[in-house]
Amino acid sequence: MFFIRGVSLFSELCSTPILRSVNGVLAILCSVIVYEIITLLRPDIDERKATIFAVVLALYPLHWFFTFLYYTDVASLTTVLAMYLACLKKKYHLSALLGAYAVFIRQTNIVWMLFVACTGVMDITLAHQRESLKVDNLNTTGNKIGHSVPSNRIIVGSNMRRRKPNSAVDNSKSSMTSTLIYSTSHSLGFLDEIKAICLTSWHMKSKLLFSFSPFLVVLVAFVAFVRWNGSVVLGAKEAHAVSPHFAQLMYFSLVSSLALAPLHFCLDQAEHLFRSFWKKRALGFCQWIVALAAGFISVQSYSIAHAYLLADNRHYTFYLWRKVIQSHWSTKYLLVPLYVYSWFSIFRVLARPKIWVLAYFLATAAVLVPAPLIEFRYYTIPFYLMILHSHTVDTQCLVVIGLGYVVTNVFTMFMFLFRPFNWSHEPGKQRFIW
Repeated sequence: MFFIRGVSLFSELCSTPILRSVNGVLAILCSVIVYEIITLLRPDIDERKATIFAVVLALYPLHWFFTFLYYTDVASLTTVLAMYLACLKKKYHLSALLGAYAVFIRQTNIVWMLFVACTGVMDITLAHQRESLKVDNLNTTGNKIGHSVPSNRIIVGSNMRRRKPNSAVDNSKSSMTSTLIYSTSHSLGFLDEIKAICLTSWHMKSKLLFSFSPFLVVLVAFVAFVRWNGSVVLGAKEAHAVSPHFAQLMYFSLVSSLALAPLHFCLDQAEHLFRSFWKKRALGFCQWIVALAAGFISVQSYSIAHAYLLADNRHYTFYLWRKVIQSHWSTKYLLVPLYVYSWFSIFRVLARPKIWVLAYFLATAAVLVPAPLIEFRYYTIPFYLMILHSHTVDTQCLVVIGLGYVVTNVFTMFMFLFRPFNWSHEPGKQRFIW
């Protein structure tokens, strides 16, 4: 009797509405986590803007759409962001535990777990470097002041003369503190950042090993799983075989930039990019040539038309591939400058050290390049990390972006609910999805 009741209760809990409501709850939790991350990354942001930021990201079309379906995307994003939030709060063991859960939800999240661990190491080492520089600079400033104003002359003078040196010290400290608010990376070159991180990591190896050893445990367990399973993929391994799909990086840059079009495709952004390249024309020219060459090679030799992409007309990517990318033999090449511009624009708005930007790019590549199928939902996690660390998003820009998301969501939900169609070879209704 109890067994029958238990089976009945389990069936009710696993009903379609209940399962779909799980993603609804996770989406709300995800918005709270986004709010917490924003307030940590930008301590000077006010509550109103942080709330708008979280609401706009909740409306991001890929995230919004799959909130109402029983997919792993919302759970995956929420867990990865929770892992990152725990790391930002220096709760590294909790972060590793959440990382293990993220990998359990989606295996490719092992890359984001390693990325989060790397950012944790960077934050610790660069903070230590910054504090060391702060102490050294304050000591140097104090010595200079002491030498420039002898103490015996301070005592003899009037009250005004006694306060003068103290005022000088206060001003110098205030100036030094305001200068050191910025990350050490703003004054260091890329190679200097790597050197500083490596040297500081070596001196702090015991502390780092204790803090981040749980991440290593998860990594070892994952490697053992892959060895036992024979692949990262669960299920249809043949359909998701690892392939060198470098064009994915091109698609990601354009899709993500279009999702933030008021930020990336505006005259102000184009002007800033042009000025930055014009200041160092030789270097800028070389960067564009190399980037364009990489883009052309990617779309020519490393662009994969997966069987699902060509056959499944439920997905919007099916129509984008046929009507845009394959509309003419030259179209895929004409889009390369847009891809390259999008990447340079993304790099410009990321308000993080150069080594962090490199780690972000490599993590994005590690997730997207092996994936043979073009799925925009694969772009969600790197997109969220990108916008969370973008420093030029103002309130007006957020509102415009949010309105664009609302229009897109209304269209996709309308197509899903009111434009079903049938396949001749399969019973049941089919619906348009991302």
